[in-house]
Amino acid sequence: MKRRYFSSVAVTLLLTAGILGACSKDDEPAEKGENAGNVNATGMPIVEEKIQVDGFAAKFFSSQDWDSLMLWEEYEKMSNVEVNWTTVQIEGLAEKRNLMLAAGDYPDFYFASALSKTDLIKYGEQGVFISLNDYIDEYAPNFKQLLDKYPSVKQGVTMADGNIYGFPAIYDPEFEALRAGTPWINKDWLEKLELKAPETPDELYVVLKAFKEQDPNGNGKADELGWGSGYGVAEFTSYLRGTYGLNKQGSMNINLDFKEGTEEFRFVPATDEYKEMLTFLNKLYKEGLVNQDVFTTEPQTFSAEASKGNYGMLSEVDPKELLKLDGYVGVPVLEGPTGERAYNTVSTGLGNLGMFVLTDKAKNPEAMVRWMDHFYGEEGNKMFFMGFEGVTYEEDAEGNFKYLPEITDNPNGLNMDQAISEYLTWPGGYYPGIVRQQYFQGAEGKEATAANAAQTKPYRIKDEDIIPGLNYTLEENDKVSAVMTDVQTYVDEMTAAFITGKQDFSKWDEYKKTLNKMGLQSYLEVAQEAYERMQKEQ
Repeated sequence: MKRRYFSSVAVTLLLTAGILGACSKDDEPAEKGENAGNVNATGMPIVEEKIQVDGFAAKFFSSQDWDSLMLWEEYEKMSNVEVNWTTVQIEGLAEKRNLMLAAGDYPDFYFASALSKTDLIKYGEQGVFISLNDYIDEYAPNFKQLLDKYPSVKQGVTMADGNIYGFPAIYDPEFEALRAGTPWINKDWLEKLELKAPETPDELYVVLKAFKEQDPNGNGKADELGWGSGYGVAEFTSYLRGTYGLNKQGSMNINLDFKEGTEEFRFVPATDEYKEMLTFLNKLYKEGLVNQDVFTTEPQTFSAEASKGNYGMLSEVDPKELLKLDGYVGVPVLEGPTGERAYNTVSTGLGNLGMFVLTDKAKNPEAMVRWMDHFYGEEGNKMFFMGFEGVTYEEDAEGNFKYLPEITDNPNGLNMDQAISEYLTWPGGYYPGIVRQQYFQGAEGKEATAANAAQTKPYRIKDEDIIPGLNYTLEENDKVSAVMTDVQTYVDEMTAAFITGKQDFSKWDEYKKTLNKMGLQSYLEVAQEAYERMQKEQ
């Protein structure tokens, strides 16, 4: 899982896709499924007489056959619910999913299918996706408890018509390593060069330059590199936004924060602070202190290069876990030009909303809501992420859970994700449910990443200051899409051009004028209206 990539980039897609309907269906009770009497209200099995349902899902590893995967075979025995799976690789998900919906040839439910807010409200209003509200109240106690505990999650999953159409991915707000963390810096190189960890952008520049020029690995070759990212320049800006006074309302609306002393939105990529951040990154890029292919490289390609150990600083998950590289620690949150030291790219913890959706073809909605709700509870959560005791994990005397050596040091040469995927489905990050630290065995669940997250806490934006992702009416969404599709493309292109030096900063005012000509002000007005409506509804 790549946590910060989610928080700083994917949320932008949620923003521009977010729409809400205009009428209320709150007073319409859910229809009982034709087999509702077969459902047990609590415990296992979920149904007395076995049922079969059709499910569609995206999967990460091509070798997985979900119909014979241990997770689903064992859950079928527990629940008496047999799922006939149709799966597609993540790369082909959107095309296959959209074709099915357009043709009316869709299953009882979608699982791990990343349906957007646009999809939820569009097909919800058409009756293709069914409202889950009443079913949640009666058959989803685990999920309902989370909605009560985290109001921002409830707000995020509830459309303006009052309906919930999907079960989301939730990153436990108490699992701090999934919400915050800085890049990793080579502590051994710092010690070799008698340097301290950087505390300001200027100090970061000095350190990266020393890494590149002073042979800290001691091999006599000029093979050391500065700061690298395999997930694009957004990883660099995610770390630096707070340093330069940007995104003071968090990262759920990555292009927006408030003008100083107001609750009026400004467009972050058109601010002087954004320009200052890009100017610093241009300096690093121009001197070869960041990877020159940052705008084009792919994660797997970059990981292969980074695993050689030549980067002094990495915007990745813990290099020890990902790349088997020792000696890296979290770099401090930097103090900016105005003396501000802040880490602002923090989300509410709410991921994709449409990770489990029931369609109007579902004859057993009560049973399937119970089936899904199990994974939001402790036992289901443990099964989903840890698997089965004695097969995939063991519990020590202190009550801690860990994968068996067959998973972590696979005799067939599989990495951990590949090995556990012979039993479970979570690797790749596409799933409904909640990610809790106790059961999550990815890099973010390890001690070093927890320490990295902890060192950001004194400088982290407060949860109450984070604005949830804005939701738009259908009419507002049309306006936002008409403007922001082109604006976002232009911003991305110009951000790259300014950093690489293909565009001189003397053209900054021209860049801002172009944004205004593209209709930026109308977008800000719509966003402001959506925010003010949200405030009134609280």
